[in-house]
Amino acid sequence: MFGIENAQSLIGIGLTLALSWAISENRRRFPWRLALGSIAIQVALVLLLFGIPPARGVLQAMGAAVDGLGAAAQAGTGFVFGFLAGGPAQPYAVAQPGLLFVFAFRVLPVILVICALSALLWHWRVLRWLTRAFGLLFQKSLGLRGPPALAVAATVFMGQVEGPMFIRAYLERLTRSELFMLLSVGMACVSGSTVVAYALILKGAVANAAAHVLTASLVSAPAGVLLARVIAPPEAAEAREDFDHASLKRYASSIDAVITGTGDGLTIVLNVGATLIVVVALLAMADQLLALLPAVAGAPPSIERGLGVLFAPLAWSMGVRASEAASCGQLLGVKLVATEFAAFLKLSQLGQGALSERGRMIMTYALCGFANLASVGINVAGYSVLVPARRAEVISLVWKALAAGFLATCMTASMVGALPARLFAG
Repeated sequence: MFGIENAQSLIGIGLTLALSWAISENRRRFPWRLALGSIAIQVALVLLLFGIPPARGVLQAMGAAVDGLGAAAQAGTGFVFGFLAGGPAQPYAVAQPGLLFVFAFRVLPVILVICALSALLWHWRVLRWLTRAFGLLFQKSLGLRGPPALAVAATVFMGQVEGPMFIRAYLERLTRSELFMLLSVGMACVSGSTVVAYALILKGAVANAAAHVLTASLVSAPAGVLLARVIAPPEAAEAREDFDHASLKRYASSIDAVITGTGDGLTIVLNVGATLIVVVALLAMADQLLALLPAVAGAPPSIERGLGVLFAPLAWSMGVRASEAASCGQLLGVKLVATEFAAFLKLSQLGQGALSERGRMIMTYALCGFANLASVGINVAGYSVLVPARRAEVISLVWKALAAGFLATCMTASMVGALPARLFAG
């Protein structure tokens, strides 16, 4: 049944489009056909994944696979770090077992394992086939040229810098609008390695968490394309161009794929861990300074409280209850300034009465993206290596791309909120 809450989420779809149009470089060229096509693809993907029994079975199987991957990663972590990794055999009595969940030992190793597994699946042509299939879908349905369509698809599975890496030879030939689109989609999506980590964090806090984070990563890609095209409309120079698939990344053997993937994963793990340490420390310093100011509403001012007020209207428009809007606004703010990892951890730690099941599901989609301040630096650094001749152009576009990626995940959350709740039950 379509109810008031579903209609409320339609406001979020309109609001994200309106905000993107407000910062557009050419407001007279709103891509109406692309908007209708992108929304249709998002709805179709959600209906396909949740509405068709065989697809639901696949999602449930993938959820079980996520649990298996988490257990496998934990076995490896326990072998290296012993009881420090929170294994069942502890050398002392544990009064609060819940405190044994340590981010560095339970989440970061999962990223390492998935990066190695992803490289192996790419070498075995499984991920390569999926990337080409989604690339063709985006090319035909969204009107993209071959190279950027493939990069968008690769970004869904590989990440915001790793995706464009597959069309490195074509990056200098992309138009400004296409370059901005790749930046925006990279901010709107996540990588396969982090999807499993998110599901592990949210397990027990969000029903069917693995299915939701997997769906969010796919559905946010067309949303990122749409909002990027609204902000930086396509250019006439975007003539059709075939793509040479022989230029795709290759590994010498399965062993080479595992070793190289592990090395790439180590870089990601170090970046994630170091970024969280620094960002959380900076936020703590800012809160200490704000605590010197007079109390507001009986409590000292803080970054989270301020962001909660700022983003509460946006959170409400996505379909959460008015009583939950401030809490959800804080989650959006934490995601923007302290990465989605910090936001997911905060979401998982909220008491059962803090958010409704609908609110938790909507926020899972809204938080599932790389649109945060740290990603600005990651993109500038990454593209400076991939296409150094366009570094200044990337710097001029990356802040608007941050806005596009942030709004894209909010649009995806609104889209899910507008659909019947029974679709996601079970």
